[in-house]
Formats: sequence, structure tokens, C-alpha cells
Amino acid sequence: MTRRDFIERTGAASYLTLLGLGMIPEANSQPLDLQRGKADKKIIILGAGLAGLCSAYELTKLGYQVTVLEARSRPGGRVWTVRGGTTETEIGGPSQTAQFDKGLYLNGGAARIPHNHETTLHYCREFNIPLEIFMNMNEGAYYYSDNGTGLLANKRVKIREIHADVRGYTGELLAKAADQKALDQDLTKEDIDKLIAYLKEECDLDITKKYKGSERHGYLRQGGYGDQIPQLAEPHSLHDIIAGGLFHPAFSNVSEYTFNQQPVMLQPVGGMDAIPYEFAKRLEGKIQYQTEVKEIRKTQPGVRIVYKDKAGQEKELKADYCICTIPLPVLRNIQTDLSSDIRRAIDFTSYMNTGKIGLQFKRRFWEEDDKIFGGISRTNMDITQIFYPSYNFMGKKGLLKGYYNFHDRAVKMGNLSIAEREKAALEQGSKIHPQYAAEFESSFSLAWQKIPYSQGGWAEYTDVQRKRLYPALIKPDDEIYMAGEHTTHLTAWMAGALESAKAVVDQIHRRVNAS
Repeated sequence: MTRRDFIERTGAASYLTLLGLGMIPEANSQPLDLQRGKADKKIIILGAGLAGLCSAYELTKLGYQVTVLEARSRPGGRVWTVRGGTTETEIGGPSQTAQFDKGLYLNGGAARIPHNHETTLHYCREFNIPLEIFMNMNEGAYYYSDNGTGLLANKRVKIREIHADVRGYTGELLAKAADQKALDQDLTKEDIDKLIAYLKEECDLDITKKYKGSERHGYLRQGGYGDQIPQLAEPHSLHDIIAGGLFHPAFSNVSEYTFNQQPVMLQPVGGMDAIPYEFAKRLEGKIQYQTEVKEIRKTQPGVRIVYKDKAGQEKELKADYCICTIPLPVLRNIQTDLSSDIRRAIDFTSYMNTGKIGLQFKRRFWEEDDKIFGGISRTNMDITQIFYPSYNFMGKKGLLKGYYNFHDRAVKMGNLSIAEREKAALEQGSKIHPQYAAEFESSFSLAWQKIPYSQGGWAEYTDVQRKRLYPALIKPDDEIYMAGEHTTHLTAWMAGALESAKAVVDQIHRRVNAS
């Protein structure tokens, strides 16, 4: 029996089950290729984030009658681009309006597309959305270790300096161990010779197999015409690097090694919300905005959704099926007839606390003064990271992502007032870029755990939660199906939302045509 035969013979739930078991690739799967067939059903989709939009788009192409209910006044959910005039009111907080200049923006949620997320790229291609490089790595950006000791503490250090020196010293130690036959694995003399030859090249060791610095670390003077002779900078000692706190997890090379963040990464020209708006353009008249879901009921068969429209009137809508893409922290507060297993998953699945701030400056000093074009500076301070824009290089003004933090640091920053967040971002960021004070113009910050209709950044499963709770979310509950990044192993990525949509559309369409 082929895998396709197994899927078709074992019923509607099998596709998502196989996804959950890792038997079907998610990010690299191909676009849906379903025959139109029978499509005489009404389907209500809850939420116009990417999962809801993609579900509606694919079902519409198949001929289904689709209605999307969205609580916000815009599509996209957590795919949200903040521009001048954007207004948001956090839960328990004041209203905030962005004052950014035209052409400057902050991707408040999703901000980058991995080159290996084929489904995301498929829709960008289908909708003719122009893409550009997102600079996720930049050796010319900075590390800043706060409250360390020694020569490298409390000062900004170019990332390339630490990378080159740590690689060099590590290679030197490995070469010594190989020379002394102190490795756990037995190697032949020929193996050792080849390993050491490789380490000399990879780690810039000299003829004595020592690391004494190299041009990879950088120059005191780069050199130029005539007697302008280049002069290499001295390497930092391994002790200074360790004592300075630069082995802290905040400085790990996540973006260099993590599969989903390896170069090349991409972004839509003009802002990430180009993707949801292109979906929405193709769903004109099918999305009802500012409609807040109050109840999700089973009519066996079918579903009944009670919602409040933008005029505050309570209404209801009936359909044959429902696809629920509402984030789980929001769904906890909606009355439903969902199964006890799904309600348990809704109540106990963790979500990431995370926050961002956009800082607009009069000039792009990071480019002019520091020669930083895109990429990320990292620190163990509460701001965690500073992202440099990968668009409008050499422009007059610019907008930095002044922090992007997680867990307790995001809670701490998110609990500050809007003014206090701005102050903290400027105070901490100025330790890396002293130009902040003279060049700053305006800010817009957000704490995703406080954003209405999201209440968290993304699902963050523990191993126990993945084992005990996740399976319930990938099974249909009578005529109700769950979709969204939280129903995949690609949490936090747009590809997760899109893959879940494709899977649920596949399930429903096969079920309808099998009846």
C-alpha cells in the first residue's frame, strides 16, 4: 500500500496525523493540487490570519461557499506591519499611534522568510509579491556584554572579532589534542594530518598550529594607496572573551546554525503584510472584519457561530463545517462545544511572551558611522537584540527594531508603560550606539501577550505538552477543524500556518467528496 493509498483509505484525519508523526514533510511540501469535485458546502472560518486566509482562498478555488469572521479591522493576525498612523490598544493599556515617516515600517510580528519554506515562497510567487534579502547575519554588527568583567565587558565588540578568535582558539585546542593523540576516537596518522590541515585553513592557525589572530578578526588600519599599509588588530585573549561574558547564551550563533534561520532569508518589499493583503484581495466580500466570536456550537451535523458585529449587534451564522484558527489563549475565553481533549489542549498549551519596539531616527547612523547594513546586534541586556533594516539602504532616515525579546524579559518590558519601554530601549541601546540620544525621533512598542485577539507570540510546546496535548488539535471534532501555526511542528513560522491550512482543506475536501 502506498502512502497516498493509506491516506485515502484511513479517513479524513490521517493527513494531519501523518504530519504530526513527521511522516509528511511540512515546510517543503508542494502546493495543493486537488480536483474541484463536489463542493456544495458552506464553511465558516474563524480568523483572518494566514491560516484562515489560506484556507478560505484554497476552498474558494474549489468552489465552496466561504465566510471568514475576523475580530480585527485588518487581515494578517500576527503578520502585522506597523506604519505611520497604525493604532493599537493593548489589553489594559492606553491607545498608541505610530508616528513613523512614510516608507518606514516595523514588522511587528512575522519578519523573515526562510529560503527552505517552500509553501510561503509558493504563495509569494503565485501573488507576484516581490522579495528582497533579509540580512539575518552581519559580522559587522556588535556584541555587548553588560556587567561582565575584564577588558571586553561593558563595551561593544564587533561580532567578527569574537567569531574569528573563538574559532581560532578552538581550532588550536583541537589541533593540539589531535597531535597528542588525545581524542576519544582513534585516528590514523593520515587522518590526523588531514584534520590538522583543515583546522589550519578553517581556523587560521599558523605553521606551529597556533592562533595568533588574522584578517578575519579585523584591522586597526585597513590600508590603501601608497604608504597606507594595512595593520591587523590584535586578537582578544580567550580568557578575556570568557570573562567578558561573551559565552553567555545571548551570544550564541543561533542565526548561523539553526536550520530555519540559515542564509539566505527573505522579506517582501515594503512590509510582511503584503502576504495577507494579497490573500484578502482575492477574498473580497468573504471576510467580515470587526466581528468577535462569542460561541462555537455544534448542530450535529454542522456548526453554529455566535458573534458580535462591528455595530455591537449579536448575530449567528450556520454552516456545514468550521475551521477555527483563533490563537489558543483567545479561544480559552470563548464558549464552545469542543471536545474535552481539545479544551484541555486549549487551556494548557503554552505561548511565547515576546515584544518589539520600532525606533525611528533622523539619520541611519548605524550605516554612516558603524558600517552596519542589516543584521542583528546582540546583548544580554533586557533589549536582547537590535535589528538593522534590510531595506532602503543609504536612505536619509531609518527605523531600528530596538528590542526583540522573549520569556521573562518580554514580560518585564511588556509590563512597563509605553513611555518606560521607550526609555529602557533608548538607555540600553545607547550603550551600543551612543548616537541614540541625538538622533531619536519616535517609537512604537508592542507586547504580544497583551495584544487583543493574539495574547501571545506563538505556541511554545514543552515535550510533555507536545506528547499529551498536541494530538487532539490535529483531529477534527465532528465538523470543527483546528488550523494555525499551533497545529504544526512549525510554530512561530508563517509556513506553519499555511501548512495547517492546506492540510485542513485537504481533509474537508476529501470528506465531502467521500460522502
